[in-house]
Amino acid sequence: MIPIKSESELKIMRTACRIAATVLDELCKLVAPGVNTYDLDQAGRKLLAKFDARSACFGYQVGNKRFPAHTCLSVNDEIVHGIGTLKRVLREGDIVSVDVCVEYQGFIGDNARTVPVGPVDESWSKLLQVTEASLKAAIDQARSGNRVGAISNTVERFIRPHGYGIIRDFVGHGVGRTMHEAPQIPNFGPRNRGEILRPGMTLAIEPMIALGRPKVLMGDDGWTALTVDGSPAAHFEHTVLVTSGDPEILTIPGIPE
Repeated sequence: MIPIKSESELKIMRTACRIAATVLDELCKLVAPGVNTYDLDQAGRKLLAKFDARSACFGYQVGNKRFPAHTCLSVNDEIVHGIGTLKRVLREGDIVSVDVCVEYQGFIGDNARTVPVGPVDESWSKLLQVTEASLKAAIDQARSGNRVGAISNTVERFIRPHGYGIIRDFVGHGVGRTMHEAPQIPNFGPRNRGEILRPGMTLAIEPMIALGRPKVLMGDDGWTALTVDGSPAAHFEHTVLVTSGDPEILTIPGIPE
């Protein structure tokens, strides 16, 4: 079952999402040549503390592994779950996906954006533009009465004409009291598949798209997912509320009330 949030729950969740979006926005402003990803991650930690929030990523456990960073910072061919390190210094021409997932008073706000480090190759810039546009189109399908597949199929139909690789190993998901709730939201598949959406459902919609092949290789750290052919990847994400009318994007920057 997909959890339906009450108005009191949504009040807290809206704040969690505003915090997540504000931290993401500030971190993206810090992206520049010469900055290392460890310092970016620590900046995220300090911003979260400023808002009395915590990282939902830090200490996240899968099997016997715990995620060691406060944000996910994925550079170039890293798709998702990159870990900030002192050795990873951003250079002009790179792209970096910044993923901020916040826990605040028992609720999650989750969002991500891929940004260029100075001027980048034109094909890489287009990848970012198209991926972000696919997210916008997908969000418009997060409407009461639609099936989850309407979101998935919209991303696929938007991306396919560009010849990009749609990552299949990682998908969007419901979000609320935990980082990963029902339903799973792939970025591909038939429109008429999946659960029917209802008002009060909150979804993390997140296209993850590669310039080349979609096949994934896991890094030596056990967390970072990379494209197997070394091609760059883009990742854009919003937390979205299904309403009785238009979808509401919850991860909009702004000083939390």
